[in-house]
Amino acid sequence: MNRRRPTLLAALTLTATAALTLSACGSDDDSPAKGEDKIAGADTGGTTPSASPNSSEPSKAGRPKIELPADLSYTFEWPKSGDKDKDAILEDTEQSIKAVDLAIVNQDALDKAYLYYYEGEAAAGTQKFIQNYVDQKAGLTGSYRFYAPEVAVDEDGTASFTYCEDQGKAYVKYLKTNKVRKTEVSAKSYVIYHTSLKKNDDGVWEIQKIASESGSAKCQP
Repeated sequence: MNRRRPTLLAALTLTATAALTLSACGSDDDSPAKGEDKIAGADTGGTTPSASPNSSEPSKAGRPKIELPADLSYTFEWPKSGDKDKDAILEDTEQSIKAVDLAIVNQDALDKAYLYYYEGEAAAGTQKFIQNYVDQKAGLTGSYRFYAPEVAVDEDGTASFTYCEDQGKAYVKYLKTNKVRKTEVSAKSYVIYHTSLKKNDDGVWEIQKIASESGSAKCQP
């Protein structure tokens, strides 16, 4: 297992500048591909981590409402900093992560919710990532934890965001049989993400590029 939540691929290269790894834990032998993987959104501060609900109301007009199955849960350990732009990036990234999962749940690689938050290379790579789940008729189940956020905002309306994901309790679920594939937690269960974002005319921090690495020493306990 590797990257953000269950993975269907050991790694998915988006472009030379953006790569998405897929990963999750599972335990049947009817895996669609050897070495499953799944994809994915951080800051600084010191508040108490909290589990995020499966239904996300749009925070502003026009933003998609994201409703996910009850067997998916999220914990985002990235407390607010008090900086308007940094906190907006945290919020938009959280929604972008859930939006990708929603596309997998919907089995739709062109689902409008995630396309609201992804642009350019990141959108193209994420579409391929989701399509792998669709092709394998696979979904997601389990718990996802995100932590160790680092956000830097530039004056030109761009930003970089690095964060970790613990996929130790994230699994691939095969839709035809409803079987869950589980594997042992390993170093690859911990994934680091590097994203480049840009604020669009509507004030949304869109992900332009995303790269991930499973087994990151920085993210391991």
